[in-house]
Amino acid sequence: MRTLISTAFVSLDGVVEAPGGETGYRNAGWTFKDMEFLPEAYALKGQEQQEATAMLLGRASYEAFSAVWPDMEDFADYKAMPKYVVSTTLTEDDLVDDWGEITILRSLDEVAALKETEGGPIIMHGSASLGRSLSDAGLIDRYNLLVFPLLLGAGKRLFSATDKDTQKLKLVEHEVYANGMQKNVFDVVR
Repeated sequence: MRTLISTAFVSLDGVVEAPGGETGYRNAGWTFKDMEFLPEAYALKGQEQQEATAMLLGRASYEAFSAVWPDMEDFADYKAMPKYVVSTTLTEDDLVDDWGEITILRSLDEVAALKETEGGPIIMHGSASLGRSLSDAGLIDRYNLLVFPLLLGAGKRLFSATDKDTQKLKLVEHEVYANGMQKNVFDVVR
């Protein structure tokens, strides 16, 4: 079974919305507007590109990333990697043609089936709504979180407010940086 890794920039109060400056959110760009940049705090991003063998995205994150990542040197390792987009509305005609192999998945059952295939880890960037659904369905195996010492208040959250049984996590990697950011890598305990 393949490992599904959810990777996120998250505020201390759980907000994941618009870390890179996407429009429509009051605090858009909070990862760079409100924080001192320390390259070592982002080393996890390079590590993820080296370890992942496929990428999973929700529709909105796909539309945002596919417009800029194919030509960005910082994300070059993702270009050739197979990508899977979970969407009930996208069609093949909506997909970009300069970002490698892209497959549309229509349901969480199809994500579960993808996890059953041969291959290495699948990384999921952004995709807040999809991430909450996958978490609630027990399909995420690991969380790679860069936690920012910010309280953003309103905004899309990393986890849903669904009333469910306790889900245990095991901290497998942790680091604190001089700017107050923390790297927390958790495995889901099954």
